[in-house]
Amino acid sequence: MSSASGRGADDGFRAGDGIRADRPVSARVWDYWLGGKDHYEVDRQAGERVAQQVPGIVAAARTDRLFLGRCVRHLAGEEGVRQFLDIGTGLPTADNTHEIAQRVAPESRIVYVDNDPLVLVHARALLTSSPEGATSYIDADVRDPERILDEAAATLDFGKPVGLMMLALLHLITDDDEARAVLDKLFGALAPGSFVALSHACLDVEVTHTAVKAWNESGTPHPLKARTAAEIESLFDGLELVEPGIVSCSRWRPEPNPWGEPQETMTFCGVARKLPA
Repeated sequence: MSSASGRGADDGFRAGDGIRADRPVSARVWDYWLGGKDHYEVDRQAGERVAQQVPGIVAAARTDRLFLGRCVRHLAGEEGVRQFLDIGTGLPTADNTHEIAQRVAPESRIVYVDNDPLVLVHARALLTSSPEGATSYIDADVRDPERILDEAAATLDFGKPVGLMMLALLHLITDDDEARAVLDKLFGALAPGSFVALSHACLDVEVTHTAVKAWNESGTPHPLKARTAAEIESLFDGLELVEPGIVSCSRWRPEPNPWGEPQETMTFCGVARKLPA
């Protein structure tokens, strides 16, 4: 399978573009698990190794993606949010944040943030918008929130509510103090009435321990640190969690089905509101 950029699985990487094809990259492995086509052989190998050791990892990736859709529809529809800052967006696939939000409200404005060079190559796929709205892309690391906020202000009005999306991202920040500092900076810039959506690998699910070990031994330059549900909840400190609180992504406001409650996966999530000071 070749990537959408036209490079085959064993092409290596072009000098100067920063794209590494000699080691797995989290965004590309995630793309493989989601059934995408923007990855290399090294990413498929890493993804298969982890999936063989942890059969639930692919389901976790897919339920995380489905959570994105339900969350954005809720925020744009029921909560009236018209601006979204999606950090760690990953490679574009079906139903990206701007597509979901602008189906509900064409005037929605979305800023995507990622620091993976291959995501930047595919940024044009994200930089589409309804005529009434706006979509833009920032090449930046979540560990530089000041830069993100400064550049996002060209598209978003931080004096009005924003939906901050950080899905499957914070477990890549393994230092708790650093994660807290990043969140404090981002939360502080949001207007009251804004919402924050997070998803995160959760240690309360036993198989997560195996998944994290397999991932961290796969050769990735992006090690993971899973956290407990209580620790994930603490990431929302200063905000008001909305129902149903911290749950498996599969169980956050799931669509009705005749088979009862969906199966729990190792990725948990939550959505919270910023209240007036």
